[in-house]
Formats: sequence, C-alpha cells, structure tokens
Amino acid sequence: MFEDLKGKAIVVTGASSGIGWFTVEQLCLVGAEVTAVARNAQKLSDLRDLTGCHVIAADLADMAGIEKVDAELDRVDGLVNCAGLAILESCVDVTDSAFDQQMAINARATAMMSKLVARRMIAQQQGGAIVNVSSQASLASLTDHLSYSASKGAMDAMTRVMCAEWGPHNIRVNSVNPTVTLTPMAKVGWSDPQKAAAMTSRIPLGRFAEPLEVVQPIMFLLGSAASMISGVALPIDGGFVAG
Repeated sequence: MFEDLKGKAIVVTGASSGIGWFTVEQLCLVGAEVTAVARNAQKLSDLRDLTGCHVIAADLADMAGIEKVDAELDRVDGLVNCAGLAILESCVDVTDSAFDQQMAINARATAMMSKLVARRMIAQQQGGAIVNVSSQASLASLTDHLSYSASKGAMDAMTRVMCAEWGPHNIRVNSVNPTVTLTPMAKVGWSDPQKAAAMTSRIPLGRFAEPLEVVQPIMFLLGSAASMISGVALPIDGGFVAG
C-alpha cells in the first residue's frame, strides 16, 4: 500500500506534532524522501532521529520563514500543508490578534508554501500533489470557532482555486477535513467525558478519529491512485457534516 510514494520528495509542514508528525512517520515508512517543516527545532530533531527525514526549522507565519524553506528546498513531488493554529473564542469575544494569528498560519502560510512548491513542480514538468489539512470546522458550525473556521474556510477556497490554475500542469490540490483526531495533545484536551460526549454525539460513528485514519487518506491523495481527484474537500469526520 502506497508503494508509489517511495522515492517521492514530499514536504510536510506542521511536522513537529499531531497529524503532521504522524504523516512524516508514515511517509518515511513507505520510503518517501520527506522534508519536515515546523517551528520547534528540538521536536524536529527528535523526528529526524526517529525517521531519518530532512528537517527545516522555520516559522511559516513569518515571510522570513517561508523564504528560508524556499532557499533549502530542491525537487518537490508533494506537499502536505499541516501547519495550523487554533485559538477558541466566542463570536462576541473574538479578538483581532487571535483572528490575525490564525489567518497567518492556517491560510496565508498555506498559500505561500503552495506557491513556492507549485513553482518547482511547474519547472520540473512532472506534476505533483498538494494536500491541505483543513477541518470539519470549515464545513459546519462549531461554537467558539469563528476565527478558526474562517481560516480553514479560506484554505478550502484556496484548494479550489489552486486546483483550477495548476491542473493544466498536472498538479492536483485537495483538502482533507478531519474531526477531532486523537493525537497525544488531543487526548489531553478531550479527556473530559462530558466535553467529548457533546462532540461525539454529533458524529454518526460515535467516536473521534485516530491519527492513521487521517494520515492514510492524505497519503492516498498524494499518490497515483488519486490521479483523477482534485479540488475536493474530503470530510474525515465519521459523518459529522452529513448529520
């Protein structure tokens, strides 16, 4: 499974934790040549020791960080935009600072990273695939998620525009939209049974996602089995959006 990703040069942002970390692990297991990007240099070092991936420590909310990544990258066959930030505030308490921070990393960094990767793919003339890690929050209303939902909605909109513009270069662009995914940090954040039940009660399958249940669809969209799939926002939510 996913043998076609062996030897592919794939960049993963937000790689120092969560879905990004698990994505790097799984891509390395199938033989991809992974470049992991994140702010936390120590966590990246740990990930490199574990997987053998190449690492770039950079803050993608800052254009200097984007430029650092651009200077260090060579060939790229795939990109996973997983860098993200969630600051939860009610609509009547939303702050400009939180809104701007989430737009900077969830939306703007996705646009800038995709641009620099697409330029390489166009020059390489071999096509490629980009997967944007969005959220169910872009597809359905969640309390206290105004800024976060706006940033992920922007990500899904960019997915469609990139799909249209870069399709003629055989570059596919898709989003995945997971529900709560039980990474180590999420397990702590959703450890309160009452809090968890309020969310899982809205999920027809009655549970949250495990990390591999998100990572494997990402890998599918990067690979040749998804060669005719572009421009989609794929819910990985146990039916939350359908409900």
